Amino acid sequence: VDNAHASQQYNLKLEPVSATVEVKPEPDKTRVSSLVTVSEARQAAAVSQLNPVKYQSSPSLAGKRKKEVSDSSGWALSDTDDDDGEVKANSLSNLPNRAPSSPKTKKLKVEIKRPPSPHGRLYYIDEPEDFFESSIPCLNDTYRFYLNKVTGLDRKYNSGALHIKDILSPLFGTLKESVQFNYCFDIEWMVKQYPSEDRPVLIVHGDKREAKARLVQQAQPFPHVRFCQAKLDIAFGTHHTKMMLLWYEEGFRVIILTSNLIRADWYQKTQGMWMSPLFPRLPKGSSASAGESPTFFKRDLLEYLASYRAPELEEWIQRIKEHDLSETRVYLIGSTPGRYVGSDMERWGHLRLRKLLYDHTEPIPGEERWPVIGQFSSIGSMGLDKTKWLAGEFQRTLTTLGKSSVRPEPPMHLLYPSVEDVRTSLEGYPAGGSLPYSIQTAQKQLWLHSYFHRWKADTTGRSHAMPHIKTYMRVSPDFTELAWFLVTSANLSKAAWGALEKNNTQMMVRSYELGVLYVPSTFTFPVHKNPFPVSSSSLGFPVPFDLPPTCYSAKDRPWIWNISYSQAPDTHGNIWVPS
Repeated sequence: VDNAHASQQYNLKLEPVSATVEVKPEPDKTRVSSLVTVSEARQAAAVSQLNPVKYQSSPSLAGKRKKEVSDSSGWALSDTDDDDGEVKANSLSNLPNRAPSSPKTKKLKVEIKRPPSPHGRLYYIDEPEDFFESSIPCLNDTYRFYLNKVTGLDRKYNSGALHIKDILSPLFGTLKESVQFNYCFDIEWMVKQYPSEDRPVLIVHGDKREAKARLVQQAQPFPHVRFCQAKLDIAFGTHHTKMMLLWYEEGFRVIILTSNLIRADWYQKTQGMWMSPLFPRLPKGSSASAGESPTFFKRDLLEYLASYRAPELEEWIQRIKEHDLSETRVYLIGSTPGRYVGSDMERWGHLRLRKLLYDHTEPIPGEERWPVIGQFSSIGSMGLDKTKWLAGEFQRTLTTLGKSSVRPEPPMHLLYPSVEDVRTSLEGYPAGGSLPYSIQTAQKQLWLHSYFHRWKADTTGRSHAMPHIKTYMRVSPDFTELAWFLVTSANLSKAAWGALEKNNTQMMVRSYELGVLYVPSTFTFPVHKNPFPVSSSSLGFPVPFDLPPTCYSAKDRPWIWNISYSQAPDTHGNIWVPS
């Protein structure tokens, strides 16, 4: 977006956004820092503490805003060493007491209701009529990797991309039942995305106590929505997996994605998904091993679901067993909370990725010149220096190529938006609510910032749609070929990927995560230089951002969500002032 025209061009009609409210980590272990408007921009932010401030606001507008703010729920940011950064709103009852702003202020009732979005109540513009698919879209089904549609982009950049309404529409099958695994939910909004409002939906979530009560409360008007609580027995773990299981009259489908089930995540962010083919039902009396894929996707998906130890998922495990998943060409990579020893260490997290790369890729001549790229939207605590985790066990995983005994140290490029990327984005500063890197974590690992590269995505038209997608890959020195590619829910954190303990004899994973890995044994792998508009037969892989990545300049700073940015207004004329 040309900045000079940004506020004009994206003069958005605003409306309320819904979100759920809570802080994820165990309350007794949580250090709550200043309240900020920054939960995932999708979720909503501490509007009561930090409302994006108009650069030049009229007194009447300021007065109106103040009133809006006074009846909102508060938000808290947890600052923990292993927090993954996807932080939810906290209920008022959990917040530190604050003096009333004036003697006339009424005492707030603690109500179970959704707070406003960091975007403000009147932010969203409705998508144009032709935004959603009315016939089966032209999709590149070679890789089955798709980006989300982005409101406000040139149409060509949304061709072959998908909105949640498209995914759930009858174009892809006649839905009977579905399961939604996710982190953050707006139940009312989610229900509206389905073609009919009475097909049973099971929600798999990680909420506890008050947060769980609020989630259940959201679903009261919708008796067809049921819940399954994922066990989170390790502090600071989250249920971060994002997956849909869709059971149709015609068969069964799996979607593994990066978006939360809230409107902001499907609006102006770069997000991605793997959509499975339609899996047909197996003939009655098929053997237990029938319908397996060359990548053992069926076995691995059943093992992942079994890790929940949840009675509510049993019928889905049975259903999957009755379908033919043999067309699948990707490998499943999950994380599930626990401490693992022996061969179990390779079942989850980054050691699972390491094992797959060891078994299913080949050494490459000159591989020390093939960079590793990691791209994510949140950053955990990495330790006092790079050797503690990033350049130690995690880099060892990312640089594995077949059974090569050579252990080269190729370049590692980490993509994370700069302050300028966020400021000039379609959403403006509120996009930073989905990029929850805290000052407390950043100050402890300044060494990390030398790895950082800008978010630039001109090839997909998404340079100004801030990333909530997470991707990891190994690319050739000339950036034209991939050794492998992974799309996942896992951010750059030990909580998500796991960390070795007890002299490398134990792997500890805190969170649930899920992604899919593409390797050359199941695909050919050139990079597609111009993935839009989409054609159904394209051979190139649609990497969602520009290659080669652009290194931060001396002036660039990584986006940190709980400090002020008041020197320059964003594309909507706002500044960002946490209090």
